[in-house]
Amino acid sequence: MEFPEGFNQLELLETHGHVIPVRTESGWDEEEDSYDEDDEGQHSEEWYQEEELRRKDNPVELMLWAAEKNRLSTVERLAASDPSLVNCRDDDGYTPLHRASYSGHALVVSFLLDSGADLHARTVDGWTPLHSASCWGHVAIASCLLRRGSEVNAMTNGQLTPLQLAAGNPAAPQTLELLLSQRSLQAGLRNSAGETAYDVALRKTAHFGLFEIAEPCNNVC
Repeated sequence: MEFPEGFNQLELLETHGHVIPVRTESGWDEEEDSYDEDDEGQHSEEWYQEEELRRKDNPVELMLWAAEKNRLSTVERLAASDPSLVNCRDDDGYTPLHRASYSGHALVVSFLLDSGADLHARTVDGWTPLHSASCWGHVAIASCLLRRGSEVNAMTNGQLTPLQLAAGNPAAPQTLELLLSQRSLQAGLRNSAGETAYDVALRKTAHFGLFEIAEPCNNVC
């Protein structure tokens, strides 16, 4: 499996092993994030209920798990009992909004935002929810976050932008096109390796032609 542009493989395994999607090609060299193989549809409702019961005495863990697993009713119940839980974090700084964003759960994302989730929350590596959605090609989530005011040019600690992450994922052309259509986009920003998003796309995917829609062209042509 290839990993996104500009990441450190060891950092990936140490900090994001719980969120890397299985069987999703990213086009990265050294990077992050892997899901368990117990995604939606892999387990019965009884299994999910048992997993919730196991976490019932740890509302932070339950909220984070429920956001990742698309358990909207559980997220709603927890938020009603303690509104601060919408901004709880795991050890890597991921919030429920991050987890719902990288998992592609639109209803959970919308509810969390409506309930006061921090749109600009950063992980220990500097990832915003938009980075998470863009990295895994969840265009509907990225669109929602952008409409709510997410910063399209936000950079991680490794100087990765949402555009660069989408550019390195062969499965994310729609997300890349969405990001390129943003008026405030700075498409020429460079990551810690000195590459622009166009450089990443040219080297990693077949989507470099999409950069023609960016204005100005940032010396792409």
